[in-house]
Amino acid sequence: MKSPKAIFITGGGSGIGRAIAQRFAAEGWFIGLGDIAEDGMAETAALLPEGASSTHVLDVRDRTAWDEALTAFTAQSGRLDVLANNAGIPLGGTIEANSVAEIERCLDINLKGVIFGAQAAYPYLQKTAPGSCLLNTASAAGIYGTPGTSTYAATKAGVRSLTECLDGEWAGDGIAVRSLCPGFIDTPLLDHNPNATSNEMIRARVTRSGLEITPVADVAEAAWRAVHGDKVHTLVGKTAKRLAFGLRWTPGRLRKETRRIKRPMGG
Repeated sequence: MKSPKAIFITGGGSGIGRAIAQRFAAEGWFIGLGDIAEDGMAETAALLPEGASSTHVLDVRDRTAWDEALTAFTAQSGRLDVLANNAGIPLGGTIEANSVAEIERCLDINLKGVIFGAQAAYPYLQKTAPGSCLLNTASAAGIYGTPGTSTYAATKAGVRSLTECLDGEWAGDGIAVRSLCPGFIDTPLLDHNPNATSNEMIRARVTRSGLEITPVADVAEAAWRAVHGDKVHTLVGKTAKRLAFGLRWTPGRLRKETRRIKRPMGG
């Protein structure tokens, strides 16, 4: 009997990762959850069909841990069709307000972790190609940077660029490489401080700035479309679509508006 298709999702203990897990499980896929939060992964697994998932404690900054997690996952699933490189953290505030530790952690998780994941997943995705996919979670912040998001936006622009590079590198292998570019999504990350110097939650700043918060289920649906479609980048939410439109058609106006923007991620 042929094994069901399998997806491994980092940041699977909550938010976007949990929603992607539920969406793909509904289609009969075997789900691998990777996260540092064991309790969160257990909660996600409890929402999935019995016997259709596995959990793996994974710090995406650790390259060796990637190999261990994917070896363990494929031993259970028999295959890897999609890696959802989703784990990430927010960081807001002016660059001078961010500590060295905050900057390094954001770079390591949001960018280095994605690069390590792509490298580790390649041989597994090659085996299930054509039709396999690397799905990276980028952000609207990676389309055009805005005040108060410098390091975070830089990591997400890097994820977009990595996606484009690997789309070319892996085309001959039949591996699709895609990114999701969401705006502000209704996940627990909005209930964090943008940085150590701020006492106000990101959610409050976003609301006060008049920006929309997109339901997490919309991102999961976009993930399904991205894996099965042909677009390199999938935009999710009004903010992402507005930034992409402005960058393409009215870049001068976008720059002026950006320089006047309130800082929803802090600053």
